[in-house]
Amino acid sequence: MMNDESGQLFKEMRLSHILLTASKLPKDYANLPKSYVKRAMAQVEWRTPNGRQFRRAVVQKPWWAFRYTMNRPWTNEFMTDNPPGVAARPIPVQVMKRTFFRGDRVEVMVGDDKGKQGTVNYIVPERNWVTVEGLNTELKEEPRGMGKVQYRREELPLLMGTQVKLVDPVDEKATDVEWRYTESGERVRVSVRTGRIIPIPLTAYETIDYKSRATYVDKAKDTSATELEKITFVPKLATFEMDIMEQHGIQDDRVPHRTFWY
Repeated sequence: MMNDESGQLFKEMRLSHILLTASKLPKDYANLPKSYVKRAMAQVEWRTPNGRQFRRAVVQKPWWAFRYTMNRPWTNEFMTDNPPGVAARPIPVQVMKRTFFRGDRVEVMVGDDKGKQGTVNYIVPERNWVTVEGLNTELKEEPRGMGKVQYRREELPLLMGTQVKLVDPVDEKATDVEWRYTESGERVRVSVRTGRIIPIPLTAYETIDYKSRATYVDKAKDTSATELEKITFVPKLATFEMDIMEQHGIQDDRVPHRTFWY
């Protein structure tokens, strides 16, 4: 049997293993790379030139100076809402753990559609917003020219956790949820009322390339999974230039000039 010290050490090691594990949860914006989203919405005023003699520095609009709406950050509509050089007025948003994903079955808690259930089809994580397909809609008027007008219904955003809640699969009623870990270290959503695990829908893992990872067929320019799993990096103390010279057998016999710092 383990004593108290070894038991505590085992718990800490297990917790560290869980926290250091890469998250398998779906990412924001249809699983698009975060680097692409950051690059698409960046409004850079000035950056240092490329070169080892320059310290890396960028002057750009900070993330909190943007006004996040129903438009995605890489669209022209988002750029119209956030012109360069103009900081948006800060909007207080409650910091909360995200428990809603696209494809979740939810129940509307406010408005004319109170008590109705539907499917989440759009999420704005920066504002804690979700839209439910066919519910909480507003009639929009669109001019079509020649005096003609077309009407359509558009879903309005609902606030996560208060205006809309997840549906418990046990009794199909609205419930609060929280994140917990299973015995195997998997992070899951659990209903507070019944303790039932609410699985993440497959729709949340869809990307612009495939509906599900299992049905994706590799193209000619795709890198296979076996190649990605290969460990090719060997840590060395040499710089990149020194490594290239060593591989190609280049000998540098030049004597560098003396340099002075003032």
